Amino acid sequence: MISRRLFCSALAAASVLAATASTAEERYITVSSTTSTEQSGLFGHLLPAFEKTSGIKVRVVALGTGQALDMARRGDADVVFVHDRAAEEKFVAEGFGLKRQEVMYNDFIVAGPKADPAKATGKDILEGLRRIEAAKAPFVSRGDKSGTHAAELRYWKAAGVDLDAKKGAWYRDTGSGMGPALNTAASMNAYILADRGTWLSFKNRGDLGIIVEGDTKLFNQYGVILVNPAKHPHVKQADGQKFIDWVVSDAGQKTIAEYKIGGEQLFFPNAQR
Repeated sequence: MISRRLFCSALAAASVLAATASTAEERYITVSSTTSTEQSGLFGHLLPAFEKTSGIKVRVVALGTGQALDMARRGDADVVFVHDRAAEEKFVAEGFGLKRQEVMYNDFIVAGPKADPAKATGKDILEGLRRIEAAKAPFVSRGDKSGTHAAELRYWKAAGVDLDAKKGAWYRDTGSGMGPALNTAASMNAYILADRGTWLSFKNRGDLGIIVEGDTKLFNQYGVILVNPAKHPHVKQADGQKFIDWVVSDAGQKTIAEYKIGGEQLFFPNAQR
């Protein structure tokens, strides 16, 4: 028979091994990010490479940029990966983030009916929006306080269109992510502002095509920020920083550049190191 002492020692050793295994299994960080990085397929390409290199799993919560930043403000994320520079800088200035680093960019496009009833086709985003409003052509907005939604509102304002005064049945707020909003636009045969990455990966286009593209105003920059552990001590600072360091490293930047759909590159790395 096994003595009580040996049995207790074995049990203690097993408990230590189980705890060690559990700790190893639970090594992960939470990243609050935009729907565009997930729905474009970028994270499905990017994260396995980081996880293989670091042994750190990444759990992504994909939301609109405003919601992603709010999630981080509550301390429910270790890292934020979004695309609204003004909102990101405010987040850091308020003390919720340590430092904003640029990672990559793509651009926005306006998709719409191929027949283009508003005659908005061209390279001028502001003129395109003016024509859509003048024609009262159906337009779908994410309406979710995302980076894309914030950009859309800036473009309407720059175009001289007062949505509070002119918003009507032609303008539809969906309060949804990029993919669902595109589905709504396809079903309504409506115009919509979208990031190119999600558009390229989107299959249910219906009769939609790209109507406006190529305007320098449509530039779309992404940034990454470590949540401030002084605000939330449970933030996984070391592992979160490892993720950020890798994303802006040569290896991470190369991995971003390699992601393509149909031979077309979706995101362009531009980290400043």
